[in-house]
Amino acid sequence: MKILLLHGPNLNLLGKRQPEIYGHETLQDVENKVRGHAFGRAEIECFQSNHEGELIDAIHRARESTDAIIINAGAYTHTSVAILDALNAFEGKVVELHISNVHARESFRHHSYLSARADGIIVGLGTYGYLAAVDFLTS
Repeated sequence: MKILLLHGPNLNLLGKRQPEIYGHETLQDVENKVRGHAFGRAEIECFQSNHEGELIDAIHRARESTDAIIINAGAYTHTSVAILDALNAFEGKVVELHISNVHARESFRHHSYLSARADGIIVGLGTYGYLAAVDFLTS
């Protein structure tokens, strides 16, 4: 199984940006932890971009070679119909993930365009949510 771990805007600042919300682990720490957790069950490809079009291009590429996507689209979760459309063209499983509990935060974070396509949604489990997503997809 091949899983694309897709990170949206500002996730390159994990561990530095608002650690009281997102924790102290860096994006590299998270990716290493996910790869270790998935070892023997799935190959993990990681991609992060602060640019919407690059995230869409990564989803399009995944159509050819990837079984599932774990996506933390950051703020694009709440704004991007274009990412939803790209996910709708992807035939594999999709897990939407949020490190923080978006429902306990500002009201604009309560709506997700991506949830309509997601096979599962993980919210507020911190970076452990990534491991739970791998377990869901590989079970």
